[in-house]
Amino acid sequence: MIQSSDFIVLARNRSCVYDSCMTDSPIPPNQQLVRGDRWPIVGERHPGDIDSPWSLEICGCVARKLTFSLDEIQAMPQVTRQIDVHCVTRWSKPAMSFTGVRLRDLLHSSEMPIWTDEAQFVSFVARSERNHSTSLPLSEVLELDPIIALQAEGKPLATENGGPMRMVVPGKYFYKSVKWIRRIEFLKEERLGYWESEAGYHNGADPWREERYMAPTLTKQAALRVIESRDFRGQDLRGINAAHRDLANLLASDALLRDADFRSCNLQQANFRDANLSNSKLQRSNLQGANFTGADLEGADLSGADLRGCDIRGASLFGATFFQPDAKEPASLLAIIDRSTQVDLASLDALVDEQKAFVRKAIKA
Repeated sequence: MIQSSDFIVLARNRSCVYDSCMTDSPIPPNQQLVRGDRWPIVGERHPGDIDSPWSLEICGCVARKLTFSLDEIQAMPQVTRQIDVHCVTRWSKPAMSFTGVRLRDLLHSSEMPIWTDEAQFVSFVARSERNHSTSLPLSEVLELDPIIALQAEGKPLATENGGPMRMVVPGKYFYKSVKWIRRIEFLKEERLGYWESEAGYHNGADPWREERYMAPTLTKQAALRVIESRDFRGQDLRGINAAHRDLANLLASDALLRDADFRSCNLQQANFRDANLSNSKLQRSNLQGANFTGADLEGADLSGADLRGCDIRGASLFGATFFQPDAKEPASLLAIIDRSTQVDLASLDALVDEQKAFVRKAIKA
């Protein structure tokens, strides 16, 4: 059993890391910095059940169930921390200022821990239309010392960023910090959350180890059959490896292709309309005339790809890369873009500054 005293000791061990400003520290592998005044909106923008009063329930393997109103939480002692935010879609925002209530303080209302001997995991559940949730081992919760955030950068949390209250868990990809927190449940056995069970995100979520996605679910034989059909429409093909193949005229509208590998593919005239290609690998692929309208290209690597005649209008491009600034052979990893490449200003504005400048310059040239 993990005692409340363990909570204090473990939290102190990590406080020197997570309570300090880390603006000049390196960011995790394959992440890009977003400028200081931006905070990209990821996922749903509004919570479900907006008419009911806000509250936070503590339940599960606990000695007694607790419920706190939003007013009660706001009246509790608060801390302000500088915490690095790392999104799985490859953008980072170092040293964000969050103000809120330490989860430890919320639970440490007596000398005895609120959780029972059976508790081994903690589930965080959002007040959202899809009941977004995520879970962590209780030992990690104690070590990372998360806060229930009420403010970001000195202002109340905007609704689209999780207001009026959200979890902020240091040291993990940000999908472990659920928006609109409404329930914290102590569990005997692990329960994978929405992002892990539905989206295929890695349950560890360590940005320094690049724990972004679970292993692909398809066998090599099943993946080969799908690839040979050239018809991916509406299928869940997360993590599929189709690198170095001729897939011209591929049909992939509405497909789930997170973390898919299309490196050095011939994808001329491919239809990826409304597909999810977050964190996909498209380096050096031939995408001439491909259709990405409405697609999710967050975190996608398009460096060195031929995008002439490609339609990217309405695509989400947070964290996408069109060139690799640190490449040993930079010329070979510059996306080929000209006036025939169709992209709208709203999509361009989602890019980090140097990527946006590169795309705009290439189109004008």
